Amino acid sequence: MIVPKRAISTTRKREATIRKPHLRGRGPHFPLLDSITQYDFEPGYVAFTMPMRKRLRVQVGSMIVADTTKALVLYESDHLPVYYFPMSDVREEFLLPSRTTTESPFKGVATHYSLNTGITLVEDAVWRYLDPVKGCPPLSDYMSFYWPKMTHWYEEDEEIFVHARDPFRRVDCLPSSRRVQVILDGEQVADSRRGVFLFETGHPVRHYLPISDTRLDMFAPSRYISRCPYKGISNYYHVTTSAKRHENLVWYYPEPVHEAERIKGLVCFHHELVDKIIVDGVEIPKEATAASDGYF
Repeated sequence: MIVPKRAISTTRKREATIRKPHLRGRGPHFPLLDSITQYDFEPGYVAFTMPMRKRLRVQVGSMIVADTTKALVLYESDHLPVYYFPMSDVREEFLLPSRTTTESPFKGVATHYSLNTGITLVEDAVWRYLDPVKGCPPLSDYMSFYWPKMTHWYEEDEEIFVHARDPFRRVDCLPSSRRVQVILDGEQVADSRRGVFLFETGHPVRHYLPISDTRLDMFAPSRYISRCPYKGISNYYHVTTSAKRHENLVWYYPEPVHEAERIKGLVCFHHELVDKIIVDGVEIPKEATAASDGYF
């Protein structure tokens, strides 16, 4: 059988990518993945960018230091996603060269800059790869900001938290009439058939319950708060049983982002830190997470 030259060329090109034709059914279905190649020196490690169609803004103090509709999101193995802003949409007059550099084998040497708005100075707030290594996406005309050093981040007009949102992560909040019981120190502290089950890619299922279906008499408000890029700002309760006091064991989102609106005001127990959670009479196995050994 004679194979046309064009067919041979296409086959070889596909074999060089991370998505073999016979494996197309695995992983996220996204056409961009068909053109991504691996690093020669680190097979299996990938870094690629996707255009971010949302308007993104970064604020320092009272000043907007970057405002764009042309950002990229860098998706890299072993890393959280990162937003990169085109230089044309960054307030370059606020940038001060820094002596700090960092190096990544997958991106190159990063040149750093501080930000001085005239009111606020932030040291080493920004980085840029002026000469990315072979295999790195073309980032030389873009720069990124250290998330926690900024005052606020916005997608369109909604504030976002902690880090860029992963384009491959999904959050589903589904009402469920299945019975959920939470046992702590041998006591039942919640019993509900009115919960919302939250399914988040890469995380254990979380069971959000009406506070009226819990032992509210055991709860005491906490001053601790945390932030999530996919759900918003959460508040906490301490829970005290006859055996002991459990700090920040229960959390809730008073004003979640719109994707998680169904969990508004509902409370969730740390499965990792209670005795057990039972759903329709079946104990749910605990999954190891960062909170498995306590986190406060």
